[in-house]
Amino acid sequence: MSQYEYTKVELPFIERLKEYGYTHFTGAQLETERGQNQVLLENRFRSALKRLNPWISDTNVERIIHQFSAITTADLWEANKQVIDWLFGEGITVEQDLGSGKKGQTVRLFNFDEPTSKDNEYLVVNQMTITNANGSIRPDILIFVNGLPLVIVECKSPKLQPEKQLPECVKQFERYIETNEKLFFYNQLMIATSRDRARVGTLFAKAQHYGLWTDPYPMHLDAVGSDRPQDILIAGILRKEVLLNLLNNYIVYDGKVKKFARYQQYRAVEKAIDRIVANKNPALRGGVVWHTQGSGKSLTMVYLAKKLRRMPRLENPMIVIVTDREDLDNQITETFQACGFPNPNQAESVKDLKYQLSKGQGTTVMTLIHKFQAREDEVFPIISEAENIIVMTDESHRSQYKGLAMNMRKALPNATFIGFTGTPINKKDKSTTGKFGSYIDEYTIDRAVKDGATVPIFYESRLPTLHMQGETLDELFTRSFHEYDDDAKERIKDKYVNKELILTAPDRMRDIALDIVKHFEEKILINGYKAQVVAISRRAAAMYKELIDKFSNGAFETAVIFSEGQNDTDELLKKYKTSKEEEKALIKRFKKPFSEDKLAMLIVCDKLLTGFDAPIEQVMYLDKPLKEHNLLQAIARTNRRYDEHKTYGLIVDYFGVSRFLDEALETFSESDVKGALVSIDAELPRLEQRHRSVMRFFDGLKRDELERAVLRLKEEDIRAQFDIAYKKFAQSMDRVLPDPKAERFIGDLKWVSVIRQLARSRYAVVDGMDISDCGEKVRQMVHDYIHTSGIEVRDPIAILDGNFKKELEKHTLPESKAAEMEHAIKREISVRMDEDPVFYKSLKEKVEELIERLKAEQISIFELLDEYEMLRGKIVEKVAGKTESGLSVYEEPYYNKLVEICETRAEYELKDIAKGIHQFIGQNVATITDWTKKTDFKRQLNSKVLMQLVEQGMSVQEAGMLTGYFMALAEKQYGN
Repeated sequence: MSQYEYTKVELPFIERLKEYGYTHFTGAQLETERGQNQVLLENRFRSALKRLNPWISDTNVERIIHQFSAITTADLWEANKQVIDWLFGEGITVEQDLGSGKKGQTVRLFNFDEPTSKDNEYLVVNQMTITNANGSIRPDILIFVNGLPLVIVECKSPKLQPEKQLPECVKQFERYIETNEKLFFYNQLMIATSRDRARVGTLFAKAQHYGLWTDPYPMHLDAVGSDRPQDILIAGILRKEVLLNLLNNYIVYDGKVKKFARYQQYRAVEKAIDRIVANKNPALRGGVVWHTQGSGKSLTMVYLAKKLRRMPRLENPMIVIVTDREDLDNQITETFQACGFPNPNQAESVKDLKYQLSKGQGTTVMTLIHKFQAREDEVFPIISEAENIIVMTDESHRSQYKGLAMNMRKALPNATFIGFTGTPINKKDKSTTGKFGSYIDEYTIDRAVKDGATVPIFYESRLPTLHMQGETLDELFTRSFHEYDDDAKERIKDKYVNKELILTAPDRMRDIALDIVKHFEEKILINGYKAQVVAISRRAAAMYKELIDKFSNGAFETAVIFSEGQNDTDELLKKYKTSKEEEKALIKRFKKPFSEDKLAMLIVCDKLLTGFDAPIEQVMYLDKPLKEHNLLQAIARTNRRYDEHKTYGLIVDYFGVSRFLDEALETFSESDVKGALVSIDAELPRLEQRHRSVMRFFDGLKRDELERAVLRLKEEDIRAQFDIAYKKFAQSMDRVLPDPKAERFIGDLKWVSVIRQLARSRYAVVDGMDISDCGEKVRQMVHDYIHTSGIEVRDPIAILDGNFKKELEKHTLPESKAAEMEHAIKREISVRMDEDPVFYKSLKEKVEELIERLKAEQISIFELLDEYEMLRGKIVEKVAGKTESGLSVYEEPYYNKLVEICETRAEYELKDIAKGIHQFIGQNVATITDWTKKTDFKRQLNSKVLMQLVEQGMSVQEAGMLTGYFMALAEKQYGN
């Protein structure tokens, strides 16, 4: 860790927690109370158990400590699930007699009711070394509650390339897990921070799935006293007042994924519970949660249900989840089941719904609103007058104000009703808030995009001559039937002409299908994403399938999904009819990567436009009139995050729905729908700005001055700035291509791409030729250009390569030669550092000294080249087996370290010790297969090496320092 990272990131993190009442220790200060291999602070855990459970016997305390410290499962995932169940789930029980016979007693591990009380001990510990047979790790910060390491924090310097800061934290977590996974048995949250960037994730989460925490609710932002993301995250998650609540109620295992709530989910649940608790009148307890599509409403319902069940004052409430579509009902039920929520019961009929609702407290009922249907001669009965019934309705604006909703409220007259919606409330029609109550929480489209919870949605108009806009229908009809008189035309129009007839005209559909295939293959499929096509009718959907299949010529597969009609006689519809099981199988296939399943396009008319969640979908081809909520919900199918390359969703409009979005601006508050759709043309000003930003690095250079252009990127910080500018430029190009509007930028994109590749080669950047961080369209363009232009972009050439000097002479500028040599030497040092750290570290320091001397004009560029050649010679000789000490190439690393540590010992003594230790280790490991993986053997060998060094007259401290170093060398030399 650099001093800058410590003073700017780690230390402020610690100081902030101290302000919130945490006790701080360094790892060194805790060494007296723990062994270096211990993960738990056992004495503090022991004390907490006794504080929280004054009745507990010493025997049972020790049993619990052993239960936690000696977890036997070999699988980290299962161990983590087991521990969270002990901490925040089923809990821990022990057999003990408290006066009425020996029986199971529940053990408290935390005081959840009073989280800030002295029952709970909060520690922030930095730089604590944890050692096992695999090696040592030293996390930047660990947060212990009652002796248990529940949170780990990794800090990175703000000076590091911005895009690498948080991913580097996550990579460090992965290295910690590889070395000492036991620490992560107990881990609940993993925080990655560089002060100006801070995110939180869970075990095994990828970097792109770590979430922002931009609202410190219930604390007001002003009270934080800072606008730095790190400080806001600490205030929102780690304050004593909130941490245990978050860990206890806002972590779920959704299948094989451990999920922690996003800040808007936590905020909505807490506000909803506050409203329920604060009001005695059930009518005032409810309200509306508006969280935009793709921001996790289903999980918010899970978190709310989970916490409601745990509130004693609500007496184990009944929870009812109501939707208005079968696919939504199935999806939410599956989410509850996957998250381990106990016994969600799907009502199978009106009769079954009445039975489920009559079960009373503790029941969870999932139902369609339609099951509140009464017969014409029947009044829907009152089923329960209990007040501890919470009804959550999904997409509450659609059907909740009609007769079915009235029946629901009659059946449960004292229930609390909370409406969840992914689209905003109509500002002219307040019926949703009128029925449910005022907003509980809002999470707008624009906010979700800024947080990275969703991606922005771009809008592209295609084939505008075919749009159904304005008086198009009348115009087309008049043109087609111009030979008839007015009366005849009116009769024909009344009987035969409608939107579907025009939209399904064969020529029109053929043109659109061909355009869809061309657009999809060039712009979407090339990046590995998938698509939906929305047609005006079931028959139109089937017709589009046949046309698209014909034009795609097997490049990808399509499927039609639509509802079955009661009396379908149309052969085309019967041909594509699917059962529920077949439909589920198609959706499952569609969600898989294209490399695994070629089903890349679903064609629909009504189904899958709401509640359908397939992050791999990037584009929706729209040829149907959709308005208001339906439009906003449908287009949101494309806004889910998928991977780091999916930076936007796309709506391709063949109908002309953009005017309906304009109408939506009138229907909804402008702030509510801001950012719902962005025209692809709106990317052009950004493209122009990003083009200027990347080209400024090469001002004054001609196209043929590639060598000078590459030299402009010699300094690492300049190269980092250029790389950010380049990626933004390439990202905008990826969004706009293949639109002709991007054509004028293509030449410059190719030129700067070549410079970037040459710079990566010249300066030995580890990922060499990789440009996977650009869209596939850009990647292909760059590779094709490099190939056809004859420009040689090679992997960095090693200084040991026989052609190194020959390649060096290809540079005409001495500065270019020096840059190539500097980075080639640095790369070789980096690769070989573990072979002899003392030797290669000295060479690294020499290179840095020469660079500083050149900057200070103490040496010339030609003298620098001579010095670099001498350093290269040393490396070449070292690798060839020629050593300065006269020892073997395997013995010398031991000797170099001994010289560094034992400065007063004679040279010949240290050479003898180096030979002896090298030989001793070699003899011990020679016959042991996979010795590096045998923990007990390594521990024994460690002790033997330590004793050998002590016998050679080393102090215990010196021997301890050398033993770990020599064992690492041995793994490098003898690893198998």
